[in-house]
Amino acid sequence: MPEESRRAVPTALPDADVITSDAPGSFPRSVMIERHPALIRRVSEAFPYPPEIRARLSALREEATEGVIAPLDEDAHDRGAWLEWGLAEYVGTPWTRAPFLWAESYFYRRLLGALDYFGPGPWQGVDPFAPFKRAELTGAEAAAEVGALDSLSVLTPRDRDRALLVSSLWGNRADLGFQVGGGDTSAAVADLVCDDSADLWELLETRAGGRVCLVADNAGRELLPDLVLIDTLLTSDRAREVVLHVKPGPYYVSDATTADVLDGLRHLCAAGGAAERIGTRLWRAMVHGRLRVRAHPFACAPLPYRDMPADLAEEFASASVTLMKGDLNYRRLVGDRHWPATTPFAAVTAYFPGTVAALRTLKSDVVTGLDRAVVDGLEAGGEAWRTSGTHALVQLAGA
Repeated sequence: MPEESRRAVPTALPDADVITSDAPGSFPRSVMIERHPALIRRVSEAFPYPPEIRARLSALREEATEGVIAPLDEDAHDRGAWLEWGLAEYVGTPWTRAPFLWAESYFYRRLLGALDYFGPGPWQGVDPFAPFKRAELTGAEAAAEVGALDSLSVLTPRDRDRALLVSSLWGNRADLGFQVGGGDTSAAVADLVCDDSADLWELLETRAGGRVCLVADNAGRELLPDLVLIDTLLTSDRAREVVLHVKPGPYYVSDATTADVLDGLRHLCAAGGAAERIGTRLWRAMVHGRLRVRAHPFACAPLPYRDMPADLAEEFASASVTLMKGDLNYRRLVGDRHWPATTPFAAVTAYFPGTVAALRTLKSDVVTGLDRAVVDGLEAGGEAWRTSGTHALVQLAGA
């Protein structure tokens, strides 16, 4: 993106409706009506839940697809927070008419409640998504990817940086093993609808020695390249300290928690070779405070980052750059609205208290900061490019 476009902050934004899931055939509606019931079935099959929990799962499935939004119990530990987040406004509303971001978040909160996650009882604190996340670390693909770290030394520093960033951006699609093994990454690069990666690396160089915040997305195999990228930032002194933001509890199936970070570190440490050395360095970095894990309650709020609390804003303001990983964080960063795709990224993130970079694979409708020619070409292709996960972006603002 040209420097002047990235820095420009118009005083007014175009009108953009909040995304809901009430439009037949829309992507949000398919999530609410198809994906959520399928998730409930998958979770119920992964654990031997007793009859009372299974009855609550069935009731939630019916409510979320055919009924209206019900309130939390009066004694729910987080009822006050949800009331502040708009619960009273949406109780009694069909799920598909509430804002998509809010409704998704509330669905996962209700799912955890149905599973007795908040206790007290034997199921308290049991992550219902843990089997899915940990399974990703036990397959041949994960073994091949960490084994490929042994070949990083054959790359030039510039190529190694690019490989690590692309791997972190794309997750499973353009894994590190493919890249350092001589694979052609041109397709992955060509599928970037916006690429500020060169500006990002330049900024990391010029602001070396500061604090970098990385707001994580998914656990499992997708968290591993994030950890490797963090190791590179620390060992190259581009960052004196990295703060890794994760969720304080299970959220959106694959979202990373502190337990998932520890699983990833143990996986690296047990892999041998370069992976073991990276995992050991990161473990020590946590011990010595150069890598800190943060699990702020707002990470599970159904709100955009524009509404973040003051302490979180202060933390992001103190960072040399905040890296926002993944689709959900992007939706919260720019606002989950029907923005025209050419709406400047700098404009929708002008509120952010510091420099921010988005590393995101497109898996939902919202997108900003694209050139008109790029949008026209994508629309002419006839594919669901906004939601299919076949395109990605690296965007930088506030530098």
